Amino acid sequence: MADTKERKLPAPAISPETQPYWDAAAKGKLLVRKCTSCGQAHHYPRTICPFCFSDKTEWVEASGKGTIYSYSVMRRAPVPYAMAYVTLAEGPRMVTNIVDCDFDKLKCEQAVKLVFKPTEDGPPLPMFTPA
Repeated sequence: MADTKERKLPAPAISPETQPYWDAAAKGKLLVRKCTSCGQAHHYPRTICPFCFSDKTEWVEASGKGTIYSYSVMRRAPVPYAMAYVTLAEGPRMVTNIVDCDFDKLKCEQAVKLVFKPTEDGPPLPMFTPA
């Protein structure tokens, strides 16, 4: 198991555009945006589709399943942590942390599942742990 100390996570900055995302996170759900014009899902959630530039996007709940695309372990931090790109089952990749695991056993293409970690005075952050 990685270092048992928990990192203190600052609360995320919330805007009117991302409020539904953080409200869902507080309920243990991960949302992504899906474009109704081109059909592509994307993350970080924003109103404008980064693929076709349409403003016809909607919130959809992600399954919480994914695979590690790439990762890096920050061992010199006061509390070591792993940053990663996770490819969600729905298609988009998101920058996140891999938690509650032995960092030496992480590998690309490894299956992961969604967990939420509390922040200081804000909604929880979506992170992933090996499935």
